[in-house]
Amino acid sequence: MRQAGGAFAPEPSPIAAWAIPAASIVAGSLITILPLIATFPVLPPLGLMTLLAWRLLRPDTVRIWSPLPLGLFDDLVSGQPLGSAILLWTVSLLVVDLLDQRLMSRDFWQDWVLASGAIGACLIIGRLIATPLEAHVDTLLLFQVIAAVLLYPFVARLVGWLDAKRGRA
Repeated sequence: MRQAGGAFAPEPSPIAAWAIPAASIVAGSLITILPLIATFPVLPPLGLMTLLAWRLLRPDTVRIWSPLPLGLFDDLVSGQPLGSAILLWTVSLLVVDLLDQRLMSRDFWQDWVLASGAIGACLIIGRLIATPLEAHVDTLLLFQVIAAVLLYPFVARLVGWLDAKRGRA
């Protein structure tokens, strides 16, 4: 038993400690296979957003190697070139980890800025990898980045709720 907040609380089960974060990231990546009808695609990268939310909320739940298998899964279901999410997710997690070590303390606003920068960079670099420069998709990419930045607080709240459930599992 560990003491949290002056009361005794049970430790989360070892299976729930890693399965809930991994399952939520995989579920975020699986959203891309839903048959959504839209005039232009602005679906944000929910797998990446969930990975960043877990890393920023609870750094102990996401290991530094976890973007490798999770990014591979995202590449397989999203249709991006194989290896792009592996590379971009790993680099973004390393940069967020580096910036996190430099900051003395963080609040939600700083988490939002860190996640927004990582999401925007991954979307822009992913566009450069997957689409030729002659394709005029920059306006759509801007809308996708804006949608992802605005949706991040909801994803962070969902991850916080899942973390509370994980603690009680």
